[in-house]
Amino acid sequence: MGSEKVVVVIPARYGSTRLPGKPLVSLAGQPMIQRVYERAKAAGTVHEVIVATDDERIIDAVKAFGGQARMTRPDHRTGTERVAEVAAHVEGDVFVNVQGDEPLLDPAAVDTAVEALLEDEQTAVSTVATTIKSTADIMDPNVVKVVLDFDENALYFSRAPIPWVRDTKSGIQVRHMKHLGLYVFRRDALLEYPTLPQGELEKIEQLEQLRWMENGTKIRVAEVEHDAVSVDVPEDVARVEKLLQEK
Repeated sequence: MGSEKVVVVIPARYGSTRLPGKPLVSLAGQPMIQRVYERAKAAGTVHEVIVATDDERIIDAVKAFGGQARMTRPDHRTGTERVAEVAAHVEGDVFVNVQGDEPLLDPAAVDTAVEALLEDEQTAVSTVATTIKSTADIMDPNVVKVVLDFDENALYFSRAPIPWVRDTKSGIQVRHMKHLGLYVFRRDALLEYPTLPQGELEKIEQLEQLRWMENGTKIRVAEVEHDAVSVDVPEDVARVEKLLQEK
């Protein structure tokens, strides 16, 4: 551990349906993509950060703040496929997929996910999760849940509340885990991803990580304290700006 080159790739599409031009939305005076970029760069395990986009406006914005960006094809089905296109042309041993809509990204969460991958040579994909503290989040389909086996590998990811408590009168205490959309890949596994067939579970749940699981790849899940705060709709902008001012 330590000699591997770690590259963060931030997929950033311009054409968000709920918030068009999302990566360029201003948050307390800076475009969102700049805030994500700078927080990713602050992670101690990271050597390089690249924005992967399909739009010249995002390329120009990244160059304006001194960042690095690459144009990618517009037809990718998932962010991971966009990351894989960049990885095919960039030197690196480990690639990190950081969501472009999380301006409050904790650099320590990136380090935790990278270290979870590097400490086990058999692990090809890792990610992070945190304890759900709100009952509403358990039932919210926009909050992705994960359950783990005894070795801290994911058993399943779902938009449904898993595990489901059948006997509500038993008084059993259940801890639900929220999956945070941060992935770490070994290079070979990432380059293979676009060639893997999509399974029914990925299509039904619309969760790209299920493609790995349906094709037999284990995903190591590390736990973090930090919860992700994403910008998905216009109403999220004011909420995130308030959190930025509190920091």
